[in-house]
This record gives sequence, C-alpha cells and structure tokens, in this order.
Amino acid sequence: MKLETLAVHAGRRIDPATGAVAPPIYVTTTFQRAECGAYPLGFSYSREESPNRSMLEKCLAAIEGGKEALCFASGLAVVQAVLQGLEPGDHVLLADDLYYDMRKTIADVFGQWPLEFSYADMTDLDAVRAAVRPSTRLLWTESPSNPLMKVVDLAALAEIARAAEAISICDSTFAPPVIERPLEQGIDMVMHSTTKYIGGHSDVMGGSLATRYDNYLFERVRKSQGYGGAVPSPFDCWLLLRSIETLVVRVRAAQESAGRIAAWLTADSRVEAVHYPGLAQHPRHSIAARQMPGGFGGMLSVQIRSTREQAKAAPNHTKIFIRATSLDGTHSLIEHRQSVEGHASKTPPNLLRLSIGLERADDLIADLDQAIAKATAT
Repeated sequence: MKLETLAVHAGRRIDPATGAVAPPIYVTTTFQRAECGAYPLGFSYSREESPNRSMLEKCLAAIEGGKEALCFASGLAVVQAVLQGLEPGDHVLLADDLYYDMRKTIADVFGQWPLEFSYADMTDLDAVRAAVRPSTRLLWTESPSNPLMKVVDLAALAEIARAAEAISICDSTFAPPVIERPLEQGIDMVMHSTTKYIGGHSDVMGGSLATRYDNYLFERVRKSQGYGGAVPSPFDCWLLLRSIETLVVRVRAAQESAGRIAAWLTADSRVEAVHYPGLAQHPRHSIAARQMPGGFGGMLSVQIRSTREQAKAAPNHTKIFIRATSLDGTHSLIEHRQSVEGHASKTPPNLLRLSIGLERADDLIADLDQAIAKATAT
C-alpha cells in the first residue's frame, strides 16, 4: 500500500464490540487474566503495553517502512532509553549541530556515565570516518538539522556505521515519512519527536523509535520502555494515531508554503542567508533531492542583515506567526533561536527559525515583510 493509505489504515481495526470505525480509547491500566494465569489478548499492564499504544506503534512501523516501532512520552525519552541501552566504555558519535536539548541531556544526565561522546561534522564523510573509534557502537545523526537545516548523506553514513559494526540512528523529526525514509537509505533506526509533524496540532507530546531489523539495542530500548514507563497515555496515543491520518496532506500543504517563503526571502535584500534544502543554492540540495523524494518540509531558518537585538525583536512584530518554541503544527511559529538555546548556543545571532503552518503563504510573507521592516528600522 502507498503511504497515504497506510497513514489512514495501518494499525487500526474496526472495533469488534461496537463496529466503531474510529478506535476507542482504552483507559484501563490492567487487563483480565485467564484461569491459567495467562493473558489471552496479549495485554497485562499498560506500562508494558496497551491497545492504543500498540495500534500507534504498528502504524508508525508501517509508514516508516520498518519492522517495529516503540512509542515514548517524548522525543528526549527515546534518547535516554537508547543511551541507557549501551555498555560501559561504548563510544557514541554524534552530529556536531545536534538538537540543542539533546546535547544538554548528554552533558547533564549522561556526563557522569561510563560512556564516551564525541561530535563530528556529518556533512564531511572523511571527518566522520576519522572520528570513528574501535569502541564506537552508535552513530547518531539528524537530517535536516535544527536549526541550520544541514543535510547529511544518510546512505553513506549508514555504510560507515556498518563498517564500524555500529548502529546508526537518524533523528528525522524535521522530515517525517512523507518526505524522507531513513530506513530505506540503510539507517538502522529512525526516531521522531512525535510532538511535531506526527502530532501536527501542538496538543500532544511524544517520541518514537522505529527499527529496520531486530537488534540488541532496540530490544534494550523496549525493556527501558516497559520498566521505566516513560510511555504516552492512551489518549496521547489516540491523538497521535488520529493525526497521522492527515499527515500527508498537512506536510504537503506546509512545504508548498515553505518553498514560496524561502524563495521570497532569498530575493530580499534585507536577508543575509536562507537555510532551506529545497533551494537550489543550498549546499546539499542534490543530496536532499535524492533522499527526500517527498519534498523539503515546512521548516526553514533565515539570517537577516541585522544586529542580534534587531533579529531578536523581529518576532515581536509578527501578527500571524506566533512567538513560540516547538514546530510543525497548524500555526506558523517563529523564534530567535540563539536566545532560546542560551549562552552556549552556536546558532548565528541573527537567525530566526520558522515553522510554517497551514495559513496562506501570501499572508505569511506579508507578515514577515512588515516584521523585518519594523525590526531593522530600529
């Protein structure tokens, strides 16, 4: 089946008790045993597995083209479960422009653990090969990256990981399965903050990890999920599954507007740089076109010709864009990324990150036009 069909049907079934087309929400925490003590319907306790989570995981595995998927209460809960599954002395190689909060999690939570972490520019394959160690067990990348929209060659990175007998994971939050399917590029596992495109309405939090094949680390993540209980509630799973039904049309609408906005910004003399892989001048456009056959997404960043304070002020003047963190909902969002990330941020001081929603592109362009004008006039 094609993705559009899978998004609507995978993981679901008509409710056998009532004939309901939309799945019910199973709020129970425990399930009845058979007389012999077994659980004939496969569910025992909702921390370990629940009907709504099972439906969501099957759907996500199907749309990713994977064997299985696991769902968590947030994207960072996925990160922690993966890192908890490593052995003392294991080395993790990560992208140097990794999502800021993941870098903080590694420093603040895992900094005292007997694990080794290092960072490399994963757009430079020679630098990645040079950074691999005999103890490297995990290669973690992000494509496109947040917020500079760097694109890495996933197939090449997967090959480097295999040669090192390491597992590769791609954070594909900016490029959901409508756009990019890392498992088909040879990546071993793909994660999402399902809070973003998968949820798509800024009203539910979650994370997912899908695997291409059985592997020891995925099984340890499964145990962490069951023992730790950092799982989405039945209602959260229901919301996410419902949202996946419109994922294809939402993404296509947002990225059509994002392409128009990126082109307009590129032609504006007040703009220093636009970071969007759909632009021909993007340094990795040819790679993006190959591995993102569904389009280039609704996320972009822009550096305006301004001081840091002027760039920081621009979101204060928008009337349609909302000043808020997170992304990929129905509302368009804007933020001065460096001030959000804090003093250790490596993001350029004049950069604004834009998440394009479902409003008309013309309205969003007019809003940016007047906001930039007001900010740079001060």
